[in-house]
Amino acid sequence: MFRYQILVEYDGKKFVGWQFQKKGKSIQKTIQFELSKLFKNKITIYGAGRTDSGVHAVEQSAHFDSEIKILDIKKKIKSLNFFLNPKNISILDIKKKNGNFHARYSAKERIYKYIILNRASPPSIDKNKVWHIRKKLNIKVMKKGAKKLVGTHDFSTFRASNCYSKSPIRNIKKATIKKSKDKIIFNFRSNSFLRNQVRSMVGCLKLLGEAKWSLEDFKSAFKAKNRSRCAPPAVSDGLYLEKVIY
Repeated sequence: MFRYQILVEYDGKKFVGWQFQKKGKSIQKTIQFELSKLFKNKITIYGAGRTDSGVHAVEQSAHFDSEIKILDIKKKIKSLNFFLNPKNISILDIKKKNGNFHARYSAKERIYKYIILNRASPPSIDKNKVWHIRKKLNIKVMKKGAKKLVGTHDFSTFRASNCYSKSPIRNIKKATIKKSKDKIIFNFRSNSFLRNQVRSMVGCLKLLGEAKWSLEDFKSAFKAKNRSRCAPPAVSDGLYLEKVIY
């Protein structure tokens, strides 16, 4: 049996998410179908994380096992992309791995990016790829709020009610915000995230930037460890799984 890691880029807008579901198209199901056709055998892939409906990936990581060794990786990538590209999925690379490698459990860190387009005019090129906010946001106070998220904390406030994780404790290693022309770019780095955590944190930071919350309001909601204190989560359009580090 041979184990392979695949690196995947995708536009999540027309999918129900990464994870296989009985109803709707998932990224996992779509890739598995094409892999199984090429290998002429049932292939199951395991992702590093479950991106939700509408969430994109710059470089998702997954693995699969095959009884057949891939002799020409470049040719296999080209064949897969012929069928996957029309569905807005691209295989970036395929790497041979040993049997101990697991896309999810071997991962040391995950990096998520979120993009807000902060201008009066709606997006055309970036439509469905950003969260469009017309009101000018205060970057300085948002950065102060982001700093409060760094470290090991109970993130229950930012946890979806249907989150499957056993513990709300997470360690945010990095939480940065920068501006590039009309775009505000958030970057979050952790070993793992709770369901909806990134979108929930961005939603709360947005209220800070709009001056609808003070910094004390933000800290109070965070410390409450109560989902009811969370702001409406940011839309899925602006969220990207940027990279998985092993």
